[in-house]
Amino acid sequence: MKRPVLLLVVCVCFSAHEGRAAGTPAGTSVVNQAQVSYTQNGVPASGVSNATTLTVAEILDVNVTLQSAQVSVIAGETRRTLLFRVTNTGNGSETMPFGIDNLIAGDDFDPLAAAPAIYFDTDGSGDLTPADVAYAAGSNDAVLAADAGVSVLLVNDIPAGVADGQLGRSRLSARAATGTGTPGTTFPGQGTGGTDALAGASGASSTAIGEYVVGDVQVAVVKSALVVDPAGGTRPVSGARIDYQVVVNVSGSGTARALDFDDAIPANTTYLPGSLRVNGASLTDAADGDGGEFQAGATPRVRVALGDLNQASGARTVAFAVTIN
Repeated sequence: MKRPVLLLVVCVCFSAHEGRAAGTPAGTSVVNQAQVSYTQNGVPASGVSNATTLTVAEILDVNVTLQSAQVSVIAGETRRTLLFRVTNTGNGSETMPFGIDNLIAGDDFDPLAAAPAIYFDTDGSGDLTPADVAYAAGSNDAVLAADAGVSVLLVNDIPAGVADGQLGRSRLSARAATGTGTPGTTFPGQGTGGTDALAGASGASSTAIGEYVVGDVQVAVVKSALVVDPAGGTRPVSGARIDYQVVVNVSGSGTARALDFDDAIPANTTYLPGSLRVNGASLTDAADGDGGEFQAGATPRVRVALGDLNQASGARTVAFAVTIN
């Protein structure tokens, strides 16, 4: 009686999943050997097939996602940023070059790419800081393991002459350096460990678009003074106290960023320590975390960091007092 011959047929199926690595890591060996058992003339017997070994190919996939909300800007602003996340959704380590494109149909103006225009968000702040590393194509392209990602900033200037409400768009692209193409495009021997590489569901490239919107902003500053003299009257005489009140109001659709209040103490007067307030809340005179400060010196002054303000923020009323020498 002839012994059975076992033939093992292996089917390799290709699939890729957006947002996560595409299955088994590239370069993994898949080994299989079949076994049979039977009885021959009442005696148990068995047999095995030949072993098959396949090496998992590399699937090239990348996903770029926008992390920023729509960014409000004003005409002529420089170095405004958009935050993106680039993720390797393939199954092998891959080098990923980046690109920026500001010529996008359907917007109202083209942002002007800064130089450099692409940064790694090295410190994870979500905005451009001195710690962030500039990207240079071909020099420090991101090398991402499967499922790994990196945060990337696009940095643009806003043209002068843009109008309130206009939109400008900026696109970040990322691709697999091994190659791109329609899903299933094969790059023989170019994958991890010399395996074949295949373009995945993304075609081994991905893009995302961020938006700038022009927001016009007006800042109104109105100052008033109330005098109380030593006799309880309102005459500005020596020893009288002057209570200054300055109302800062922002209107329009935009945002006044890093608004800094600065008021010099008038000549022939002396600042009254501890009198600095914002919206009725006392601030210290020291340069500490509350944003307020009295600066002594040749030109004494009070300063208050009011931060980013827009119309919805409401008014900020800064108050302080001096006495007439």
